[in-house]
Amino acid sequence: MVETTPGSVRLRPIALPVEHGGWGFLGAPIILGLWVAPSLAGFWLSLAALGVFLTRQPLKLALGDRQRGKRYPRTAWAERFVALYSISALLALLAAWLTTAHPFWLPLLLAAPLALVQFRYDLLKESRSLLAEVCGANALAALASALALCGGWQLIPALLLWLLLALKATAAIIYVRARIRLARNVPAARTPVYLAHAVALAAVVGLAATGLVPWLAAAAFGVLLVRAVLGLLPRSLKTPTPLVGMQELGFSLLTVAAIAAGFAMGW
Repeated sequence: MVETTPGSVRLRPIALPVEHGGWGFLGAPIILGLWVAPSLAGFWLSLAALGVFLTRQPLKLALGDRQRGKRYPRTAWAERFVALYSISALLALLAAWLTTAHPFWLPLLLAAPLALVQFRYDLLKESRSLLAEVCGANALAALASALALCGGWQLIPALLLWLLLALKATAAIIYVRARIRLARNVPAARTPVYLAHAVALAAVVGLAATGLVPWLAAAAFGVLLVRAVLGLLPRSLKTPTPLVGMQELGFSLLTVAAIAAGFAMGW
């Protein structure tokens, strides 16, 4: 039997994601994809991705309430936002399909299992787990490839954009998780952070050496490695968490700019 529990409703935590870092993981592929391959279809696809991104929070709440067999005042609002966001996403996706001259589905299909893994963890109330965060960020990174395809890029170069953002996002997640734990005096190993950044840098340097990605991208990953080393120093751990988030947003934009400029100038 479904129960109804009275109470006031705050719309913001229903309508908008509570994890602020998610906005950065969504913004990076949109900025990169539209920067290197602007197109009308890409614009509509970006709006569709925004709709899907926004749907996650109210859908998670609505399904969670249903699992508990309860119906709170927030449940109806969550369902309304799910309908609003999902319909908007479908309309934008239809517009992208109608206006594109190039197929863009493959990266989205490849990313779908990652998104499903993240949503599964959402339902289990384990959305802050490392696997859930990495899968979610890497699923969003596929959007850069889809946008590049909309703009006429070939498949392999477009998929390389996904790879670059996935490497950046994975290393950043491992770094931020460790930094926050250490700042709270919770034990956390630094070695995985350094290893993740070193592997990412080595992979990008290898791709740059073969001419598949620009050297500016490798330089940006070198900056990220230095950031990780300095960011885990004891004196850096005193930085307030909100400021750390702003710093990460800045490094993300710097990396996206370096990748885009590198492809544009052949560096």
